[in-house]
Amino acid sequence: MASEPCGSWRSHRAVYPLTPCYPARTVRLVETRLLEGPNVYRLEPVVKVEVAIGRRRTWYGQRDPGRHALVHLGANVPPREWPDPVAAVVAWVRRLRVDHGEGRGGAAVHRSSDPGHWIVTFPWAGAERALTLTEAALALAERDVSPARSAHLTGAQERLVTRWTERIAAARATPPEWIRDAERTMPVVSVSGTNGKSTVTRLITHVMLLAGRRVGTTTSDGVLVDERMIDPGDWTGPGGAHQILARRDVEVAVLETARGGIVLRGVGYESNDASVLTNVSSDHLDLQGIHTLPELAEVKATICRITRPDGWVVLNADDPLVAAVARRVRARVALFTMTGDGSGVVRRHRRRGGRAYFVRDGVIIEANGGTEAEVVEVARIPLTIGGLARHNVANALAAAGGARGLGATIGQVRDGLTDFAPSAERSPGRLNLFRLGAKVVIVDFAHNEAGVGAILDVADGISAGAAGRAMPITAIIGTAGDRPDDTLRGIGRIAAERTQRVAVKQTLKYLRGRTPESVVGELMVGVVAGGMNAADVPVYDTEAEALEAELNGSAGASALGGRPDAARVVVLMCHEDRDGVFALLRRLGARPVDVASELGELVPRLQGRPRRG
Repeated sequence: MASEPCGSWRSHRAVYPLTPCYPARTVRLVETRLLEGPNVYRLEPVVKVEVAIGRRRTWYGQRDPGRHALVHLGANVPPREWPDPVAAVVAWVRRLRVDHGEGRGGAAVHRSSDPGHWIVTFPWAGAERALTLTEAALALAERDVSPARSAHLTGAQERLVTRWTERIAAARATPPEWIRDAERTMPVVSVSGTNGKSTVTRLITHVMLLAGRRVGTTTSDGVLVDERMIDPGDWTGPGGAHQILARRDVEVAVLETARGGIVLRGVGYESNDASVLTNVSSDHLDLQGIHTLPELAEVKATICRITRPDGWVVLNADDPLVAAVARRVRARVALFTMTGDGSGVVRRHRRRGGRAYFVRDGVIIEANGGTEAEVVEVARIPLTIGGLARHNVANALAAAGGARGLGATIGQVRDGLTDFAPSAERSPGRLNLFRLGAKVVIVDFAHNEAGVGAILDVADGISAGAAGRAMPITAIIGTAGDRPDDTLRGIGRIAAERTQRVAVKQTLKYLRGRTPESVVGELMVGVVAGGMNAADVPVYDTEAEALEAELNGSAGASALGGRPDAARVVVLMCHEDRDGVFALLRRLGARPVDVASELGELVPRLQGRPRRG
């Protein structure tokens, strides 16, 4: 049977040309990837080889599947269940690793939820040698060369084995770039989750900074030292971690850790001292073979699996997928919940002597078994807008657990939470509030259904007004093109169901393989499902254009039955041009809201709420 080229070996270091391999209709090489640190498969650097067997098929199923349909990405598949082509590759990997001093065994096989896809992993110590060894194993298995040492090979087969043996021996051996525990000089807290991880990262940073520590931080906005930006950009992968952990002017590392870095390169360090997993909801699905919420949770939980036994793992008890991570970690577990004393998971955890964070009578409580201590009143935390921003109450609980896991005292946690304001300078793009005459503008990075719902909760509270009169809400929606159709439709549906006007802003810099028409079209499908007429929804090319038109234009005001200067709340999902949006607001004369001093005016129904001193 004739073979055809499979393309190239790809890693973040280089692209390696391949020899011809299995016929495309039989076995296809999807990718080979060097993971340079802990990952969903193992807590060490591994080579990941993904192959597809049989005809091309596309994943189809439920985002939260039943137990019968669950795929555990990191689980080892028993050898009796391996397809013959996969077994042949594994056999050659094992033999070549022994022949070249890479160790015995080590190779494992894992399932993917992509139909017909199989993952082979094995440890590596030298990049070029590992890639050449992988290429050799695939080539020898494809040509039906037996890996058994007692096998009688033809002359051509013996020459082929010899050539590959020589190539492997001659290959360089650049070691993985992960930072081992022996090299790490500072405590680390890792933060992950679908929503809230940037805010939690910033909160922990602020707590530790006010506690007198020099703090290095990585976020999707950039690398910061003591809250000063030193390298803008998305640094939530290993590269950002390496920057901070290599510095000598930093005493504590607070590292936002995104799904993409874990999947594409692994975590950049061997372990952490504390970890926080905020939640798992629909986002970044159908990328890199991750299709379901349990799979996404398994990937993000990597940061919890590497927490040291004497450290702390902080988990959301209200999210079943996150709470279940407690069964798979070595460290002590702290849970947080928004249901107060009503969480059965937390009650059982406390009966076993565990730590928990929750709100009772408006006060954040830390419980250790049966012992309780008050941390701070929710109303004193500016980020929560008097408790109106429930998602930020949850973020405050998570941050309290993370900071305590790093050794902060309860008093230091209180000081940090009460001093942190949701400003464009301190937490850009995260619940930034502005006043423009009678209008209130909310600029937020919300990028999925859960995030949109959380921000609209805040908008509802602000719009409620006084004397029973409510301001109308306008939602300007849009997000990156790599979200699946159901997520885009969900964003449109939620916006239509919960606001009086919807506008769409395009995110042309982040189409990520889609056409603009596709992104807008899926959002519009959701808007219509939410009960609005698509003809009433304007589409703008940029975020700044959309915001200016909806604030100053007559179209938005007339559609809402009022004057252009009438009171209303405008929510902008801002991803592409935050600086441009902030510049526009300054030009229009909008001023940032000081939540601490303007809370009663901003949310009149909170004026009479008693506060504890």
